[in-house]
Amino acid sequence: MTRFDSRRRVSTYTSAWMPTGDETAQPVAAYFAGGSSSASGIGTRIDKLTFSTEAMSTLSATLTLSIRDAAGMANSGVAGYAAGGAGGSPDAPRSHIDKITFPADTKSTLSATLSSARRGAKGMANSGTAGYISGGDDDAGTRYSNIDKITFSTDGKSTLSATLTTARTQMAALANSGTAGYIGGGHDGARISGIDKITFSADTKSTLSATFNSERNFLASAANSGTAGYFAGGYTNSGDYISQIVKLTFSSDALSVLSATLSSVRAYVDGAANTGVAGYFAGGNTNAGSVTTIDKLTFSTETNSVLSATLTPARGQAAGFADCGVF
Repeated sequence: MTRFDSRRRVSTYTSAWMPTGDETAQPVAAYFAGGSSSASGIGTRIDKLTFSTEAMSTLSATLTLSIRDAAGMANSGVAGYAAGGAGGSPDAPRSHIDKITFPADTKSTLSATLSSARRGAKGMANSGTAGYISGGDDDAGTRYSNIDKITFSTDGKSTLSATLTTARTQMAALANSGTAGYIGGGHDGARISGIDKITFSADTKSTLSATFNSERNFLASAANSGTAGYFAGGYTNSGDYISQIVKLTFSSDALSVLSATLSSVRAYVDGAANTGVAGYFAGGNTNAGSVTTIDKLTFSTETNSVLSATLTPARGQAAGFADCGVF
């Protein structure tokens, strides 16, 4: 596998990348694209959180349409993708895939499209190889179990023979790059506590024996590749927003609940990660409406803090991905 630094030199790395002494740049930034706000509607805006300063800026590039609930994923050091979602005029599920090329932060739209127009799908990436977009739903109430694959070298789309355990939407996805991706929670007519696993070498699906301690949808995710993934927040069967953060240890596929929680109970959050350093959970909704808050989960200590930087405007259902990180 390869890793690109900010000068786009190529150096080798393991799935849990650590500096070898010749790199001059750390992972670059997280991106949060589109989303919806209780105050300002649906947007085309793409916010960028620079990891070295934890400062927020807004790209001059925008999404093709005003989109909420799209799937985000990234080929680290090369490009990020926002796929599907709902929006535009008229407001409807979409099948197009926007691409943000790093480091210029320019936007293009792939000729490839999702196998069906849908919102609520979620993305994850085997960085350097391919991205995977699973599930979702449409205006007719149809939920999908299919998994589309974007091969990064060609930006071509195929659809796996493997499918999700049930047709579902509103879940979260994360990846242990080079090994496997995980799709947790969601809604298949009822909220779900289960987690599906896609093994990248064979593109096969299995279902973990471990489950969340309660069913949930509209949750967020971020991964410390090679070590663990984290699922945060969501909405439960009891009708409550939650602040819980659940850890998935990749070596054992076991779940545990952190003592750290999000700074507020909320759902519709999105996540991205500076792998080896921290995960970021941005925006979302509470009973009081949309929020601007960005929480930071430091991986080494598994403690949570709140950044001074915020999303602008307050919104949820953005698509998150990271340059030189894992979302």
